Amino acid sequence: MNAQDWITTPVTADLLRGALDLERTEHGVLPHRLPARARAQYFDGQLATAEAQPSGVRLAFRTRATAVELDTLRTKLAYEGAPARPDGVYDLLVDGRLTAQANATGGNVLLVDMTNGSATTQPGPVGTVRFPGLPEGEKDVEIWLPYNEVTQLVALRTDAPVEPASDSGRKVWLHHGSSISHGSNAASPTTIWPALAASLGGVELTNLGFSGSALLDPFTARAIRDTPADLISIKIGINLVNLDVMRLRAFTPAVHGFLDTIREGHPTTPLLVVSPIYCAIQEDTPGPAAPDFSNLSEGVLQFVAMGDPAERAAGKLTLNVIRDELARIVKQRAVDDQNLHHLDGRDLYGEADFVELPLPDQLHPDAATHRRIGERFAALAFGPGGAFSA
Repeated sequence: MNAQDWITTPVTADLLRGALDLERTEHGVLPHRLPARARAQYFDGQLATAEAQPSGVRLAFRTRATAVELDTLRTKLAYEGAPARPDGVYDLLVDGRLTAQANATGGNVLLVDMTNGSATTQPGPVGTVRFPGLPEGEKDVEIWLPYNEVTQLVALRTDAPVEPASDSGRKVWLHHGSSISHGSNAASPTTIWPALAASLGGVELTNLGFSGSALLDPFTARAIRDTPADLISIKIGINLVNLDVMRLRAFTPAVHGFLDTIREGHPTTPLLVVSPIYCAIQEDTPGPAAPDFSNLSEGVLQFVAMGDPAERAAGKLTLNVIRDELARIVKQRAVDDQNLHHLDGRDLYGEADFVELPLPDQLHPDAATHRRIGERFAALAFGPGGAFSA
């Protein structure tokens, strides 16, 4: 195609879904999943990377174009001494159906040394994602961005004009959780479990799953409070145990405070509290969790729990302690809040599932497990009698 045949459309907020903020950069725009006010309140490298990785974020437009190009500047994670990680995947949906997948070229590399936590950025060029051969005629197009690469959007080119997609009329489901909700080892952005559940439930997803950062942060609660949503879920527990950030004495009022803040902006919205899925190493052993580097050079990274089960008596958190307390808190609050619901995470992935589909690194699900969790969540939350069924 000749250069003069392309139409370049600026990437603006009305072309994006699933982002809470859009930062203008030297190269283009950077979607964020936390607003600037939240990002300013505490800088943590893990959270900064996680919230800027556009899990659930997608371009959505209507067009007659049969060819689409997207220039991006990605920042890909790599680990010192480990094999290269797979490239992030872009999913192209036409009228709601997955039609094509592609990877970006070029980009930066954020090289992390997991033995000491240091990180350096190796700069790289802007790359291009290409989707030729789209069907003729007017259609709704979505480009889901990689859940595991920070992605600056530089330019959108098409061979026909585009306009923002119209409101689908579907309910908006806002979900908050850990790396499992963020995407962990899913095959592509539309196959992370929240995206699968959203598709099955017929809703629009806003995904605030933050790898390593579901820590009951007040600024995250305020972001949820201030974001329009028809349905809300929060999946809490695994990061609190992994990082050993608090004891039961602090956990209980922190959960109440988190829920209180959400209710300030969404007083009657269906709100589902989800406890952790099964994770053998932390069921009854407190954190912290630590990486096992012994097989890292072969691309195998696993995690081990470093706590002592006897420390539960002093208030240290385990997944079972958290599950029991979340169930108690929701039962107590639901007396006055009939739109508050609870779901035991083991109903999404339990001990029997672990036997059949073990967590490869002892913490994170693989692609098949994402599909199972997504299908079960859709059935339990959106199905008859579920928290979101109405």
